[in-house]
Amino acid sequence: MTTTPATPSSFQALVRLLRYARGYRRRILAASACSIINKLFDIAPEILIGVAIDVVVNQEASFVARLGFTSAQEQIFILAILTFFIWAGESLFEYLYKILWRNLAQRLQADMRLDTYEHAQRLDMAFFESKSSGQLVATMNDDINQLERFLDGGANALIQVGVTVVAVGAVFFVISPLIALLAFTPIPLIVWGAFYFQRKAGPLYADVREKVGDLASRLANNLAGIATIKSFTSEAREAARLREVSEAYVEANRRAIQVSSAFIPVIRMAILAGFLATFTVGGMLALRGELNVGAYGVLVFLTQRLLWPLTGLAEVIDLFERAMASTRRILDLLAVPIRVRDDASAPLAEPLRGAVSFAGVSFRYAQGGGGVEDISLEVPAGHTLALVGATGSGKSTLIKLLLRFYDPDAGGIRIDGQAIDAVSLASLRGAIGLVSQDVYLFEGTVRDNIAYGKPEAEEAEVIEAARTAEAWSFIQALPQGLDTPVGERGVRLSGGQRQRLSLARALLKDPPILVLDEATSAVDNETEAAIQRSLARIGHGRTVIMIAHRLSTIVHADEIVVIEGGRVTERGTHATLLAADGRYAAQWRVQTGALLAAAEGATPSA
Repeated sequence: MTTTPATPSSFQALVRLLRYARGYRRRILAASACSIINKLFDIAPEILIGVAIDVVVNQEASFVARLGFTSAQEQIFILAILTFFIWAGESLFEYLYKILWRNLAQRLQADMRLDTYEHAQRLDMAFFESKSSGQLVATMNDDINQLERFLDGGANALIQVGVTVVAVGAVFFVISPLIALLAFTPIPLIVWGAFYFQRKAGPLYADVREKVGDLASRLANNLAGIATIKSFTSEAREAARLREVSEAYVEANRRAIQVSSAFIPVIRMAILAGFLATFTVGGMLALRGELNVGAYGVLVFLTQRLLWPLTGLAEVIDLFERAMASTRRILDLLAVPIRVRDDASAPLAEPLRGAVSFAGVSFRYAQGGGGVEDISLEVPAGHTLALVGATGSGKSTLIKLLLRFYDPDAGGIRIDGQAIDAVSLASLRGAIGLVSQDVYLFEGTVRDNIAYGKPEAEEAEVIEAARTAEAWSFIQALPQGLDTPVGERGVRLSGGQRQRLSLARALLKDPPILVLDEATSAVDNETEAAIQRSLARIGHGRTVIMIAHRLSTIVHADEIVVIEGGRVTERGTHATLLAADGRYAAQWRVQTGALLAAAEGATPSA
């Protein structure tokens, strides 16, 4: 038997939200004050109606006459003036509270979205490897929009319900404590019902928010993989999978709606009991002369003003529960601890030479295992280090540790003798140019993507970087040259073109350290040759760390390091490793033998 885990109280989420929004305290107080004043003006006309009835019935003996206005005509005129100012005041403060709440909602949602995004950017890569992008997008977009909808109208409705109960209750007890007790009898039931349905609806709406994230993840993954879906003619299967996730969202909403919808009928019956009590008992007292006719009118009108708005409490609670479920997800994201701290403000000392050292570095991934164990490497400034090994051996892990995507469990990494955790992340990452196998281009132009790391670059600098990366020839052939849109993730360019733009992007930074993580593994021979020519030019005076499966691309490296199972097993130059006849030499024979076989197969027979 499974049990549903308890969700934190919605009121706890509200307290957390108020703590987060303490910088908006003045705006919240101003908006709340306008809501309160508007509601006080809103219930005043019902009181004036009762007073007007009293004037018509009792004339010179009316309540208003006791204030010094003796004639009935004068009393009616005074009531008309009061009515005008009350309606004007109600309209003014309705305008003010709407402006204040809506602007607060817009400002808070914009700031909260930016805060969550900036916080997420500072989280280590392990967080992103454990979370789907769809869930994160749903939290930063849909959940924050849900909170905005509550602040737009729900917050004001909750405040005004409370003001109505207090203000009308005070009038009731002044006029007739007996009728006040009878009219207020349903309110405990209404409040109990609100809390009861809130407890029932809270977990259901938390489930709704999770289903929204699942749906967003499925859509994002499918749209990103549309080419694969088409190539395997899996459109129908993926549509069915999306339908399954969508139906799960519909079902989660159905369960929540079923609970929240049951609230209104219960409240209506409670309201009817309170209204009938006021109507009958008050009428009997008025007939016996124990209650002023005008006062009876006030009580009847105010009973409706008190109780009927409570029918809208169900909708407000529904909105509140959705907003608090979203708030929990937003604040939980903001509460994720930042493990790779950027506490240092000192930059890397100039001039940067680019010497890199790994000293006894060990690291294990929290999920899935893998990593590196006690690795020590020295890369002198201006030298080229090549890392080779099977997939999952730990090569890319070293690069991630160098860039401080993670911090090592043991050991340390230094650049020019400075510990990388003792300098700012901006300085560290600014000194390293990364070109990875999985090239990511941003939606925009060719120029935008090359200049991504240096937006202020002059056009001449952009062109020079493109020339160095051997990308300028194909850029010139594009319809709009540097201003050609690349499409989402660079979809309008070939794999080789994307790779060369990625290299140009890294070169424009002019970093002292260049890291190539399988940069030529997914390109054709022509593109690989072009990149090799580029590397031959840019490698002088620059530290280059290469990860490669194609051993032909690293034969000129100053040192080649073979990593297996997270440990260094061989190291040396290409010639010394071949002479050692170990794993590197065996792999070299496999690759060159395959190349020779391919070449022989392509040679026509005599």
